[in-house]
Amino acid sequence: MKIVDISPDAVDVRDLWIPMPDGVRLHARVWLPRDAEQQPVPALLEYLPYRLDDWTSVRDSERHPYYAAHGYASVRVDIRGSGSSDGLFEDEYSPAELDDGVAVVEWLAAQPWCSGQVGMFGISWGGFNALQIAERAPEPLKAIVTVCSTDDRYDNDVHYIGGAVLGVDMAAWAGTMLAFASRPPRPEVVGDRWVDQWRDRLEQQRPLAPVWLGHQERDDYWRHGSVCENYDGIRAAVLAVGGWSDPYRDTVLRLLRNLDAPAKGIIGPWSHQYPDRGLAPGPSIGFLQETLRWWDRWLKGIDTGVENEPALRAWVNDPEPPAPYVERRSGTWVGVPWHDDPEHRAWSLGDGRVLVRSPWATGQDAGRFFPFGNRGDLPPDQRAEDGRSVCLDLEIGDTPVDLLGNGTVRLRLRSTHDRGHVIVRLCDVAPDGSSTLVTRGVLNLLKRDGMDRVSPLTPGEDVDVDVPLISAGYRFAPGHRLRVALSNHYWPWVWPHAVDDTLDVDLSASSLRLPLVDAAAVPVGFEPPEHARPLAITVPPGAEEPRPERLVRYDVARGETVLEVDPGYGGTRQYLDGLSFLESAEEVYTVREGDPSSPRAESHWRLRLTNEGWAADVETWSTITCDAESFIVENRVLAHAERDGARELVADRVFRDVVPRTSA
Repeated sequence: MKIVDISPDAVDVRDLWIPMPDGVRLHARVWLPRDAEQQPVPALLEYLPYRLDDWTSVRDSERHPYYAAHGYASVRVDIRGSGSSDGLFEDEYSPAELDDGVAVVEWLAAQPWCSGQVGMFGISWGGFNALQIAERAPEPLKAIVTVCSTDDRYDNDVHYIGGAVLGVDMAAWAGTMLAFASRPPRPEVVGDRWVDQWRDRLEQQRPLAPVWLGHQERDDYWRHGSVCENYDGIRAAVLAVGGWSDPYRDTVLRLLRNLDAPAKGIIGPWSHQYPDRGLAPGPSIGFLQETLRWWDRWLKGIDTGVENEPALRAWVNDPEPPAPYVERRSGTWVGVPWHDDPEHRAWSLGDGRVLVRSPWATGQDAGRFFPFGNRGDLPPDQRAEDGRSVCLDLEIGDTPVDLLGNGTVRLRLRSTHDRGHVIVRLCDVAPDGSSTLVTRGVLNLLKRDGMDRVSPLTPGEDVDVDVPLISAGYRFAPGHRLRVALSNHYWPWVWPHAVDDTLDVDLSASSLRLPLVDAAAVPVGFEPPEHARPLAITVPPGAEEPRPERLVRYDVARGETVLEVDPGYGGTRQYLDGLSFLESAEEVYTVREGDPSSPRAESHWRLRLTNEGWAADVETWSTITCDAESFIVENRVLAHAERDGARELVADRVFRDVVPRTSA
């Protein structure tokens, strides 16, 4: 990693208030070239709810000054109701958030230091709303860079997967957002009104899990903000970036397939992180240099050659032993012309019929839904998981099979009930027997005719279903075997139905189909990674000792499996401005064998922010349980403020919601 020192004489840093049409002001920070008032430059916007004053400040310091030093006004804005911005936070990608985003783009374009050309960039939330605001097509927005994002909020986000409730993140992300939304504005920014502003937020906020669980089919709630509903609305040039260790990578391929606007894609080995940060799995790339080529072409009109790049530049992983942490993958970069019908190879799954009745704790070795670069994030050796599944081993032959894209498993099956799930894992089995998870797919059988409807099965009657696999880039080597592993449970990724079903699969009518690396593929490469020197932080007094990142406990007598997770977001820091930020989060997932009422997902956060003259304490609890008819969602928020040596209760709110089960 090359660290670029940015001279303070070259960049001017300003805090701004951006007015919205309804009078709400959004807190912003802009990094400007010193001469931007005399020679206006394009503006780049990153728009998030994650607190520019503290939580994202280290990451921000790596890229915003870098862009300013290369001739751009780089702007970081907190969404309304988050950080120190005015207003109330409502939901992910709310109409207010997107309306504000359009207004911010237009405000930036009108500033005297801006040339009138605007770009947007972001990872995850910021990548999502960059796409969504591009679909609204404000005139100044000419280009975006979207990283680890989705075009489909229903079936490619943290709520549902294959039409099934994503238990691991429906609960954990709702708990995380409750903890984020419950944090106070910074007194250094908003002044003495910080407690009143904080109390107003807490009195009017609502937990999000009941909202998300209230839409178990793909309805208008999910269509809002899903740009797959209107690809044609996007006119800005789109650079879409993903990672094979990130769950949103399919979006890159769909955007290349469907956008009429200029579009290119990059998929590397990465987790849910910017590709220049050096976090596992690597190798990282010169991502900021690559984005500068994009901005220079579309915001400054400079011919940088980006239009001549292959449609997709993708990393193809070599076979490696399975491990929950891989610092640097082995593999190859290839450039391919992406299209709808690449060459495929197909395998029959065999003959006869097999029964699929997996233990309810199948899935405990699934790994984290969106790996963050931590030690326990990736799926470990799958041999134990394979033992809980029906495994079908297929021969590779004498030449490698180079997978690139979305495979499909077609199954003919019947169920003992009118509902069920089928989960398919595709593994690489090495000569020593180790099993590496390459990709997987999930299908809620009630959604087999479409994610927007409910289609009960006729018990005992065969149906043909296609289970799409999440995209992958992977080389299966001669001497290895392809393993298709089938299960009907996958806890805690997939919340079980309220039945104890068995699937019966006809192998003779079932198959695997994999897309191969295009014959026209060419070698490609990138510059080494670089970014600006990150903000200096230290570990504050009072920081907790690290807990195990993933701990599985099994009570044999009770048949109960408990998975304890420390998500390790890394918010505990001591900042140069004196702020001490302590953050602790824990997730717990519990299931008992054969008991449809036993699934339980819990999230617990503790936060303490202190600086001279003030302190804030936040504790949140979030739990989802179920019975045969309903999900039961319970939340609590407890918040205290300290100022002038006095401690006061700001909020103690308890929520209990019962949400009918319609198809989950």
